[in-house]
Amino acid sequence: MKFSTKEDIEAPIAHVFSKISDFDSFENSARRRGAEIARADNMEDTGVGMCWDVGFMMRGKQRQIVIELEGYDAPNTLEFVSRSKGLGGIMTVDLVALSRGRTRLGLDLELNPQTLSARLLVQSLKLARGNLNKRFHLRVADYAKDMEDQYKAGFRTAN
Repeated sequence: MKFSTKEDIEAPIAHVFSKISDFDSFENSARRRGAEIARADNMEDTGVGMCWDVGFMMRGKQRQIVIELEGYDAPNTLEFVSRSKGLGGIMTVDLVALSRGRTRLGLDLELNPQTLSARLLVQSLKLARGNLNKRFHLRVADYAKDMEDQYKAGFRTAN
């Protein structure tokens, strides 16, 4: 099952990349939503090999996943691979500079079930595909708008 969306952001590619590669911010956001998250690597620099162990409640069950950064091409691409019991996934974030102050954010998420129970889960998600696609697009659009607003706010204070 695959989800895909694109958003244009009124901010330079360097600003957008700095926001999407601010992993500490994402970790804190996940913790605020109730997830347990811990770095599973000892890297000090940002790059391929960064890894997180994540635990969260979904559909009344505690879930555990490992997320690893497997592709890092600043300021163009980030690729994350996730593995859990029976379900794998790949998320790719692509950035394209449309102009000096405008960036296109492309986000692809693919889920790959590897067990019967994971296939049943993905099948139930497919039944709700329209609603999930809409929520996916809205979340990415909100995130893009927040990045744009942060850039504009920072730009105003710098001038």
